[in-house]
Formats: sequence, structure tokens, C-alpha cells
Amino acid sequence: MTRRSMPVRDYFLLNINTVVRMLIISDILIVGASGLMSPIFAIYIEDFIIGGGMAVAGISASIYLITKSIFQIPIASILDRIRGEKDDFWILFLGSLFGALIPLSYIFISTPLELYFVQFCVGITGAALFPAYMAIFTRHIDRRREGTEWGIYFTLVDMSSAVAASIGGVLAATIGFEWLIILLSCIGVIGSLLLLNIRPYIVNHN
Repeated sequence: MTRRSMPVRDYFLLNINTVVRMLIISDILIVGASGLMSPIFAIYIEDFIIGGGMAVAGISASIYLITKSIFQIPIASILDRIRGEKDDFWILFLGSLFGALIPLSYIFISTPLELYFVQFCVGITGAALFPAYMAIFTRHIDRRREGTEWGIYFTLVDMSSAVAASIGGVLAATIGFEWLIILLSCIGVIGSLLLLNIRPYIVNHN
């Protein structure tokens, strides 16, 4: 029986086509950046939102998830009706850029209603991004490596989130929430701009 070697090259994205590689790297940065804030978001709400507490944190999370759930299928259906990938790409790129800048609003808001509105915007953005990202990833995935490349995606993105979660609280305590938010937005913008590298590979027709 032949022993199979550990696919070490997969961890470094060496056996993957350009589109899938750039999509993964982009999400490592974008999702990792959001991971800096996610574990301590409730603390931010308590410290910076007037009347903020566990109830406000719970409602804000619900608004994001409900909004994303309501709009995700309709947006995905619209994207599927449009021929080619240009619509998917621009939704992905512009949505990622907008999503990277939204956290900056956390610096300026101070009431629960303002927070809820921001979370609604985050939900709409996520509802558009998820189907666009998945559509492009699925179409360009390497043949007979579907399971492997999805596994690589979730492994590396989860690892980046884990690392970010471990240092997000430390950064908030040392440089403050405002600078942490600016930092994660900058990282998110970089991750979004990397998506421009896949534009030459985008198909303009079915």
C-alpha cells in the first residue's frame, strides 16, 4: 500500500490556481481582520454605546444575522440570473471594500439605534458578499480538488481568525478600540484590493 505524503504545499497555496489562491488570501486578511474585534465586540458596546449591555449586544447580533438571512437568497438569485461573472466580481470587490470601511463608523456612533443601523448595513453587505464569493470560488475550483480546496480555505481562514482573536483584546487594551478599528479596516481594505488580481480571469459570458 502506497503511503501518501502530507500535502504541505497546500498550506502554502502552491497547488492552487490563481483565482482560488487570491480569494483565499483575500479572505484570510478580511475575515482575520474582523476577528480582531469579534471576541471583544460586547466589551466595545458596553464601553462606547450609551446604555450598552448584554441586551444591546444580543439585539445587534440578531439584526446582523436576520438581515443577512433575509436578503442572501434574493441577492444570490439575482446574481445567478445575470450571465457571466462580472456582476459577481464587482459585487464581491465593492462589497468587500465597503465592508472593510463600515467598522470605521463604530468610532463615531454612541447610541443603540445607530449601532443597529450599522449592523443592518453589515448584514446587507454580508448577504451580497457571500453568494458572490462562493459563486466565483466554486466556478474556478480545480477539478478533482473540490474537497481539498474548500478544506484549505476553511483551515487557513479559521487559523487567521484564531490568531486575530488571540491578539485583538491585547491590542484594544494597549492602543485602544479606536486604533484597533482603524487597523482592522486597513487590513480589510488591503484584502479587498487583492481581489483586483482575479479580474483578468473573470468570465464575461456563460
